[in-house]
Amino acid sequence: MAVVSLDRTITLALSVRDRHRSAQWYGDMLGFTLLHHMDEAGWSEMATNAEGVTLGLGEQAEPAPGNTVPVFGVSDIGADRAKLEAAGVRFDGETETIEGMVSTATFYDPDGNALMIAQDLSGT
Repeated sequence: MAVVSLDRTITLALSVRDRHRSAQWYGDMLGFTLLHHMDEAGWSEMATNAEGVTLGLGEQAEPAPGNTVPVFGVSDIGADRAKLEAAGVRFDGETETIEGMVSTATFYDPDGNALMIAQDLSGT
């Protein structure tokens, strides 16, 4: 039995230099649809053609190619993080919250691959 209860969403987060340009490229090349640009957070999201799967574009001056981070949606990030920590899962710092938007927490699998859990705070 799983330690946490994931919802039916996953976001694949990519580091990019220019979110707006990348969103245009993913739209033109793969047919993804822009959901929103959150300029204050340096973040954009696109709907892919797979139900429940979004592409997140995080803007960085020097992105690390090949560094895709799966972000699993949860309904209670505090409780789920506590369960993972109790099971010995290593986290990278504190849970980060952008009020009215999202709370995220980065953790690692046994091989050091970064993963995240996220709770949607937007009320949608």
